[in-house]
Amino acid sequence: MIHIRSKEEIEIIRKSALMVSATLTEVAKMLRPGITTKSLDVMAETFIRDNGGVPSFKGYGGFPASLCISVNDVVVHGFPSDHVLKDGDIISVDCGFYKNGYHGDSAYTFAIGDVKPEVLQLLKVTKESLYKGIEQACDNNRIGDISFAVENYTSRVHNYGVVRELVGHGVGKQLHEDPQVPNYGRRGEGKRLREGMVLAIEPMINMGKKEVFTWDDGWTVATKDGLPSAHFEHTTAVGRKRGEPLSSFAPIEQAETANPELNSSYYTLATEAASV
Repeated sequence: MIHIRSKEEIEIIRKSALMVSATLTEVAKMLRPGITTKSLDVMAETFIRDNGGVPSFKGYGGFPASLCISVNDVVVHGFPSDHVLKDGDIISVDCGFYKNGYHGDSAYTFAIGDVKPEVLQLLKVTKESLYKGIEQACDNNRIGDISFAVENYTSRVHNYGVVRELVGHGVGKQLHEDPQVPNYGRRGEGKRLREGMVLAIEPMINMGKKEVFTWDDGWTVATKDGLPSAHFEHTTAVGRKRGEPLSSFAPIEQAETANPELNSSYYTLATEAASV
């Protein structure tokens, strides 16, 4: 069932989504070579609960943590662990926050230290593609218009691999609701969009081939060719003329640029593109 949310409901979802942004901002402040992914998760759960929320991911389908932390060739759903981050890594952090009956969901990929230029380019293009999808999230468009915008920019223009097995989704009272929002598709196809729908739009883009596989843990999804993957996500309200992000990257970017251990050189053009 696809839900049309009232303005009041959207404001509650916005508050949860902005708390996801706040949590990811705290992650940006902590990231550095030598830190374990588990320590990020411990901090995030404490931060979420201290702000009156519940981690949306912890226990969801048996997932053991509050954050999905995916490093380098891991696409999504990586488990926080004693794995130590190092200079040159990229790390996707996906987070959910539940409060007052509604979820927020957002993800951001960070670059630690001296990351190769071609990997920074992957992050830049993936981030830009998110906003191209959001532009199409308007009343009377179709899901395929969002999907095509992401795929066209990442695959046809930049020749990256677009993951097929994992998709965006509706979000609200449940973490995952209808409709599914693939990152590939044809314009004019799929469910019709209506103002008031709330979607988690989340390009998952591989530097190399689109093919992925799942680790033996049943959760962690990685690229088959071992090349890096990037992931950016906004909780987005379908609007009259374009989508409206309910989560925000602005505080994350501020923390990112203030942290000397992170490489934010790629994102200026992505932010400029988002404002056009």
